[in-house]
Amino acid sequence: MKGVVTIKGLEPEAVIGCYDWEREIKQRLIIDLAMTTDFAAAAKSDDLPDALDYAAISQQVISFVEQTEFQLLEALSAAIATEIFQSWPVSELRIDIDKPNAVPAAASVGVSLNVNRAQCLRD
Repeated sequence: MKGVVTIKGLEPEAVIGCYDWEREIKQRLIIDLAMTTDFAAAAKSDDLPDALDYAAISQQVISFVEQTEFQLLEALSAAIATEIFQSWPVSELRIDIDKPNAVPAAASVGVSLNVNRAQCLRD
């Protein structure tokens, strides 16, 4: 029984960007996660250890991102995927990362990554 667990609107701050000025400050990011997992055990037991723990995943992703210093959102999204796959029973993952106010003419820019466990841990 596959299902999708979503976490929307995580707002870590990280050093992210290619320009010199971006390497000197932390910028706010907005991260959304959609994690495909097997709901069978959790649906049967109604017990948190059989499910994805939203609070723990949220804290892990925020802590991880705030310790990074990537230049590209693409690289950050791949690193987040690896972190999640190594820690949680997720089979597929979508990560959306927005970088508000990065381009003066746009409210936000961002990337989306769709990846499965085998693909991510193989690369």
